[in-house]
Amino acid sequence: MAADPGARDASTRGSAAWARPATPHPQPAAAATPLVLSGANVVLPTGTVEEGRVIVDGTRITGTAPENARVVDVRNHWLVPGFVDIHNHGGGGASFAGTPEQILTAIRTHRLHGTTTLVASTVTDEMDLLVRQAGLLSELAEQGEIAGIHFEGPFIAPCRKGAHSEALLRDPDPAEVRKLIDAARGKAKMVTLATELPGGVDSVRLLAEHGVIAAIGHTDASYEQTVEAIDAGATVATHLFNAMPGLGHRAPGPIAALLEDERVTVELINDGTHLHPAALELAFRHAGADRVAFITDAMDAAGIGDGRYMLGPLEVEVSEGVARLVEGGSIAGSTLTLDRAFKRAVTVDGLSVEDTVTALSANPARLLGLSDRVGSLEPGKDADLVLLDADFGIKGVMRRGEWVVAPRLA
Repeated sequence: MAADPGARDASTRGSAAWARPATPHPQPAAAATPLVLSGANVVLPTGTVEEGRVIVDGTRITGTAPENARVVDVRNHWLVPGFVDIHNHGGGGASFAGTPEQILTAIRTHRLHGTTTLVASTVTDEMDLLVRQAGLLSELAEQGEIAGIHFEGPFIAPCRKGAHSEALLRDPDPAEVRKLIDAARGKAKMVTLATELPGGVDSVRLLAEHGVIAAIGHTDASYEQTVEAIDAGATVATHLFNAMPGLGHRAPGPIAALLEDERVTVELINDGTHLHPAALELAFRHAGADRVAFITDAMDAAGIGDGRYMLGPLEVEVSEGVARLVEGGSIAGSTLTLDRAFKRAVTVDGLSVEDTVTALSANPARLLGLSDRVGSLEPGKDADLVLLDADFGIKGVMRRGEWVVAPRLA
């Protein structure tokens, strides 16, 4: 991997000059003075409250300000829930296939960009390596660093493999799917499958029985095969439109089936490369904001910049922010961070701030079964929030009551 350490340092400074990264080891939130962030446009599940406030006491949002609370004026800003990314392979020059230190680097990189809850995604590799990786990631999930594990591959269609090694692909044998679930020790959150392959539908049923999301992706399925998989329990479309047949008028394929079924949430990579704006609009128009989850599908280069990287066993060239395989030229994940996805959704795609928050926070939190803790700014939930300026640039990031990016507050 050709990552420039100097570039990495620059990326961690990357929130605007008005904000600064918090110290590496901030004081526990429980020991901090309660905080009232007052005067911002606060985005709640019921809508936006102008000149609203969010009260943080310890690690949680609360409904009542203690007498000793510090009141901070954040007028002319937005307060939104921390972002929730259910599909992410790495960042900051590191991947989730690396050492614990490298994994933490990737996690912290995305936290600087507002992602306070993150699921670590794997890429296709030898089964033994994936089992070992699952064990390591499950330990980090137990420590609260990540929200769980997403296995993307090896159970995907060779003709829709994207940036996965074809030599390592295999059919979704339920016994092998179960092997990965067991290796994750209860921390497996999602498995992406080409459900048309032998064992695909049976594997969907297995995943549903174990409370793991079955996601349809990297698939060559027909419309009818996709409907069968949804009826068996599949509930997510892995990066809709990408790595699947296009929408046809005689053979509508998986896209039509995934968009029309109210049981399915569709992932979208809103980086301006993976999707034409008309495709994004189509997804929002037909699925509705309550069934869209913005993801990064980020690889090592997120938060770093152009250069040569590895995605699993495959070499990737990143040029002008677009990641492609050196051999074959397929798009290889993204260099996206969710703050950029947010800003693009509002300023380029014309989505409302409320719908964007739903797609970035509330919907993915619901999918993960974490809506009681994260995904919205409500009393009793974790104090995970993002402070944005009027142009939707990040000015502060708080996770569990601690500033990850500390704004220079008066």
